[in-house]
Amino acid sequence: MTATAPREEQLWSRCAGCASLLYRKRLRRNLDVCPECGEHARLGAPERLRQLVDPGSLRPLADRLPEADPIDFVDVVPYPHRLSAARASTGLVEAVVCATATIGGHPVAMAVMDFRFLGGSLGCAVGELITRTAERALDERIPLVLVTASGGARMQEGALSLMQMATVSQAIAALREAGLLTVSVLTDPTYGGVAASFATNTDLVLAESGARMGFAGPRVIRQVTGRALPEGFQTADFLLRHGQVDMVVQRRSLRGRLVALLAATHAGAPTRPSVPRQEPASHRERLADDAAAATRPPATPEADGTPAVRDAWDTVRMARHPGRPTTLDYLDSVFDGFVELHGDRLGADCPAIVGGVARLAGRHVMVIGHQKGHTTAELVARNFGMASPAGHRKALRLMRLAARLGLPVVTLVDTPGADPGVSAEEHGQAAAIAENILALTVLPTPVLAVITGEGGSGGALALAVADRVLMLENAVYSVISPEGCAAILWPDRSAAPQAARALRLSAPDLRRLGVVDEVVPEPPAAAHDDPAETALRLRAALLANLLPLLDVPPAMLVRLRRQRFRRFGAARAGQRAGVR
Repeated sequence: MTATAPREEQLWSRCAGCASLLYRKRLRRNLDVCPECGEHARLGAPERLRQLVDPGSLRPLADRLPEADPIDFVDVVPYPHRLSAARASTGLVEAVVCATATIGGHPVAMAVMDFRFLGGSLGCAVGELITRTAERALDERIPLVLVTASGGARMQEGALSLMQMATVSQAIAALREAGLLTVSVLTDPTYGGVAASFATNTDLVLAESGARMGFAGPRVIRQVTGRALPEGFQTADFLLRHGQVDMVVQRRSLRGRLVALLAATHAGAPTRPSVPRQEPASHRERLADDAAAATRPPATPEADGTPAVRDAWDTVRMARHPGRPTTLDYLDSVFDGFVELHGDRLGADCPAIVGGVARLAGRHVMVIGHQKGHTTAELVARNFGMASPAGHRKALRLMRLAARLGLPVVTLVDTPGADPGVSAEEHGQAAAIAENILALTVLPTPVLAVITGEGGSGGALALAVADRVLMLENAVYSVISPEGCAAILWPDRSAAPQAARALRLSAPDLRRLGVVDEVVPEPPAAAHDDPAETALRLRAALLANLLPLLDVPPAMLVRLRRQRFRRFGAARAGQRAGVR
């Protein structure tokens, strides 16, 4: 809804759907839904909570976190200035409001996102606050209700914002294990890293009427494909037709639907099987530090003790070099006896994901990776390494098979991102990525990930929630491409080199931030100049990191993996900000 004039702002609004002039008090009584055409205006988090929870039941959770600018990001405006402006304009501390409350008398923990605050973007603080809310739900054994409104991960926090997708997902996994209900309410809009994690990996997914949800936004899809989008693309009704949500609910009915779902859960509670109670968050953060250190071999030193310094944009171009070894190249040179397995068992076999059983120094492992190619024909045939939903589901099938067979999983990550196409959205791209991330947080077998080329956003993270994350020296790993970041935050895409430097996407930067555990040095020029030597170095790094993991009991592996990603919250961001 838009105001007709400043002096009438409090009295009248014009509907964005039908352009009707509406009396503001009448509109508010109708829950900010146009009585003429049914257009659902966006709500801020405080108003959303007032509409959903029982009067007098709301108990806000602490939202004060250490001030942090973890990668010292600057575009045309320094990141701290953007935060200050968002706080001044919204009156909120961050892009989410968290609380406990009752809905229809049923206690819940709630995290409600607010699109007004930097587009509802998911950064370290937002991830930390939602994770704490999930942990409160676990401690109090009550359902978790998430209301999402977000453009995706917060690019100003680089790969650390990407890690929040895993951090929140593993908190949801803990609630699943405890038999506690998780509910996501999609509101307009929900995109990117939020859509591909906690917005779609809950037990129930409801969409408010008029909401839009997807992994890639419509503008990006149009630019990449050059195609017009189908009528109603990514809207709530589109999502319902394509099996991606449980129901579409009018705003006036949303509270009632939540009450009914919570009541059913409460009625079933006495017959729920008993599960061990997880330790409180404060205890979890201290668990098994000694054991974690014991499973982490020292980083492989370069010849002079430090990685070569290369400009970030030069590294991006190096990571994208068409001669750079691919997953199939490494399967031929690093591993032995690879037997490829195909298909997602639902109707497709994505060529951008290859996987199967192989041997590493005589030990059987499951290897899964993105496959690009070297020639134009190969790149096109493999969709440039951009996995479709079928590719993510194939990877998930192979991961679960590996766990059943007791095989370690090795993933090789080299993708610009997930498939930004219409078909991918129709087949549940966001939910497929979200399910992979969730599954990896609980997979009871060693998982070792290597960023070999491009590690692009959620498409990369879907294979990189691991016990150990390695990265080749000239690879990159980022929440967004430099070109995409420049197009959003700078005047034009020509600022991509500046964006690359600001994103801290190179291996040395990510090693300092703790996103990757070890940098694997490449030959003096680059991997594509000496693939044989690169393969030898990668093989040595894989063995050095995998062998200690084989002796860790499965329950401890999962616990340490979760601890690893839990540490990416804002509580530690202030400490990281001082490490350069």
